Amino acid sequence: MRAADLVIRAAGAAGIRYSFVNPGTTEMPLVEAFDRVQGVRPVLCPFEGVATGAADGYARMAGVPGLTVLHLGPGYANGMANLHNARRARSPVINLIGEHTTDHRAFDPPLAMPIEALASSLPGHVRTVLEAADAGTAFAECYGAATRGLISHLVFAHDLQSLEVEGDLSVLSAARRETVPHETVEAVARSLTHAEKPALLLGGWALSGEGLRLAGQVAEACGADLFHETFAARIERGAGMPSPVRLPYFPESARDALKAYDVVVLVGAPSPVGFFGYPGLSGRLVEDARERTLCSPEADVGQALEALADTLGITPSSPLCPGSEHRVPDLPRGPLTLETLGQAFAALQPEEAIVVDEGITSGFFYHPLAAHVSPHTTLTITGGAIGCGIPLSIGAALACPERPVLTLQADGSALFTVQGLWTQARENLNIKTVICSNRSYDILKLEVARAGNTEPGPMTRNLTDLSRPDIGWTDIARGFGVPALSAQTSEAFVTALQTALREPGPFLVEAVLG
Repeated sequence: MRAADLVIRAAGAAGIRYSFVNPGTTEMPLVEAFDRVQGVRPVLCPFEGVATGAADGYARMAGVPGLTVLHLGPGYANGMANLHNARRARSPVINLIGEHTTDHRAFDPPLAMPIEALASSLPGHVRTVLEAADAGTAFAECYGAATRGLISHLVFAHDLQSLEVEGDLSVLSAARRETVPHETVEAVARSLTHAEKPALLLGGWALSGEGLRLAGQVAEACGADLFHETFAARIERGAGMPSPVRLPYFPESARDALKAYDVVVLVGAPSPVGFFGYPGLSGRLVEDARERTLCSPEADVGQALEALADTLGITPSSPLCPGSEHRVPDLPRGPLTLETLGQAFAALQPEEAIVVDEGITSGFFYHPLAAHVSPHTTLTITGGAIGCGIPLSIGAALACPERPVLTLQADGSALFTVQGLWTQARENLNIKTVICSNRSYDILKLEVARAGNTEPGPMTRNLTDLSRPDIGWTDIARGFGVPALSAQTSEAFVTALQTALREPGPFLVEAVLG
């Protein structure tokens, strides 16, 4: 078989069922391999940032690596922002990057870039196929690295992809998470039992259903409060479940939220720091003297939590911390504001929905309400690189076709990867996108005010404004093949979202916020 076929066969053997593709000439043998090899279906994404974001969403929900096919260095560069988000989510992603034929690279053709150097700038794993017979081993290495939570890159020259190779598939070995030493677990248990007011800061697997159950039992046994990372890769939420407090975005608020605790234990979360540094403020949110680490995000978080529970004498029948009570908001009436948008979105969201939250400032009121509605999964913008919401929803919908996907999408962020609506339409995915149309970059307005600029000048106002002209979201959606409605009142938004939820396939609702 051809080397390209071997790589796609290996991807299928790894449990990967979709590849998110934006190919060019140097990837044609890989493209043709999808016709010859059964089991992995390519999904065309009309921008590389859509492909990489979709691979991230697929990996978060499917539990296997997301796979992309990208065209040379420029194509890879177009997708880097959402690979940054995937890295911060610790999502397993493998990028197959085509390269010029081995003899052509010496001529420095127009599309030539140092792909390996570019890929190495994103901490992860980079492997170049040096000869066709090496392709299977190279993919196996990338798979192993990806299952450690690293973004993996396989650079594959055009001519090598087409060569015939012999032999079977290389053995694919998923990485084993590092176990936490018993001494560490015992030390954390002592800190929790001796603390006057402890807290657990959860991330990664600790925010799964089982992780929240164990963390809730530990919290109840020790009198601890639960927090979670500001932007979680994936968190199970809803009535009846432990509901950790989301660590606030702004550093002053986050520091205030944690200042009352004499011990803060990190469970699958890194030491919390501010998104940005500000003059005169420390970027660290918890001092070393108060911080304890049960396990890093790269460790076996489940093993660590189970060991901690055992050390504390917790059994499966031990009490949980109280779960959120079931409370569906009333459907709002009147002007459409951030508050009424959050109420309507939470009230109408279906059971077992996957909610992709890139609402930025527009999700402020929705988040606390969602703790009380039917169980659901939430994915967020882990690395802060905007433009992930529409792509994440594509990968999530393909990973879990039986579950509805709702995307709470800020309008400014949506502009970065709006091409993904076309992929939603082509694949007929059950995704309902709500565009939070405040016609501005509100987060930047907040930062301007925080800097003490209470009367910004015309240039500053211009650079945070998305009007003049207003963006025609319904026209854009329909142009990509997605039905759409616009709403300017709470009643109209409720009706539009109800219509969207009844319709099969993708649908976009523009919420014009007052």
